[in-house]
Amino acid sequence: MRRIVALILLSVLPVSASWAAYTLKYNTMRVGQEDSVVRVVLDLNGPSAMKYFSLSKPDRFVVDLSDIIRTGKIPALDFSNTPISAIRTGIRNGDDLRLVLELSSSTSGKAYILPPAGGHGHRLVIELAGGTFARPADPVKRAESATLPQVNPPTVVATSVQLAPAQKLETVVPAPVNKERAEREQEQGRNIVIAIDAGHGGVDVGAIGARGTYEKDVVLQIARRFEEQVRKEPGMVPLMIRDGDRFVSLRDRINKARVNKADMFISIHADAFSNQRASGSSVYALSQRGATNEAARMLANRENAADLIGGVSLDDKDQLLASVLLDLSQSATIEASLDVAGRVLQGLKRVGKVHKHHVEQAGFMVLKSPDIPSILVETAFISNPGEELNLLSAAYQQQLADAMMNGVRHYFVSNPPLGTRVAAREHVIKPGDTLSAIATQYNVSARTLRVTNRLKDDTIRIGQILQIPLRDT
Repeated sequence: MRRIVALILLSVLPVSASWAAYTLKYNTMRVGQEDSVVRVVLDLNGPSAMKYFSLSKPDRFVVDLSDIIRTGKIPALDFSNTPISAIRTGIRNGDDLRLVLELSSSTSGKAYILPPAGGHGHRLVIELAGGTFARPADPVKRAESATLPQVNPPTVVATSVQLAPAQKLETVVPAPVNKERAEREQEQGRNIVIAIDAGHGGVDVGAIGARGTYEKDVVLQIARRFEEQVRKEPGMVPLMIRDGDRFVSLRDRINKARVNKADMFISIHADAFSNQRASGSSVYALSQRGATNEAARMLANRENAADLIGGVSLDDKDQLLASVLLDLSQSATIEASLDVAGRVLQGLKRVGKVHKHHVEQAGFMVLKSPDIPSILVETAFISNPGEELNLLSAAYQQQLADAMMNGVRHYFVSNPPLGTRVAAREHVIKPGDTLSAIATQYNVSARTLRVTNRLKDDTIRIGQILQIPLRDT
């Protein structure tokens, strides 16, 4: 009996040891570059302990991972126009893995492990400064699925390294067609700015459909259709957060909207789930918990937060006053976000199935601007084969863009920001006026006037001021 037990133990121990180790998948290695930062990404099945450091003569960047089992082969990757000349690996101390990136020149870098997100597991990310990487014609299909945030790596760092500073965001200011038009628009008020955020981009492809459709591609197509609708809307102008296949960090997305004084931020995505039958659109606004966490971060750094909440700086306010001001701004912004989100959701219900019949709330980073109403639209489930086909359809993309435009239009007609063209037109009721005559005068419908001014019927009174929208809703 003792021999049988001993044999069982001997057969089980190696298996248990392998269960204790994590797997690094060589064949998922991919490389990309955004804003002069080169990224190498590999998939892990768990959060391995890690440290990284640099070596010179020759120049190398080294990553050590503990208790790692390797699978697959390192794919043939194009390292041209990057600091990387080759990648090699080796086993140390029996079950530890060392990755060595051989460099053509000295450069700074860092490494970290991303937690599971977007239906993907842990990922090892290596970032190196420098290079003008040209994307290969046939990129690795399994690219990064979650935006790579700027996070402190959970590692023991042997050498202090720092990436090159991020590029300064530029303000997008459309040039006026001519002086007369510029003066006329100034008299009428400014245009409402709609920030349009196509999710993911560049090395971050987002979710992948059964047909190999990349989320980053279809949401950019929808965003461009929405951009065209906004451009046609009197009194509104679009601001594309990314207009092309490039990586933009989450904070840079909301920072670009704030720098350009956006009145609304709409982030466009495609949902995914392990069950292919999951379907329908969803609309999100910021949760109170997400707002609270962001407020704590802002208050901790408010000395650098000039023009933080609608032109009010917090750097000269005491803790209590700063907290109250920020709370008031965030509460008003969440309320406005829920309002426009509800209107967009109603429009999506007319396009197809919705996943939830109410606006959902979550702590998504792109929704955390304290002074810009922000919503996130999950247009459909790209993991659902039928909805993946819909997302590839130009007609369906246009329906989604139209639904979002209708929701945004209805919101701003009912809540025109002061000083905008949408808020500029007013009519003071005088004797003999009727609602239908006023509607004819301004080339809008009586229904639009009722909705805009929240009238129960066509009854109006002398001296009453009506807001006149720029177009019918």
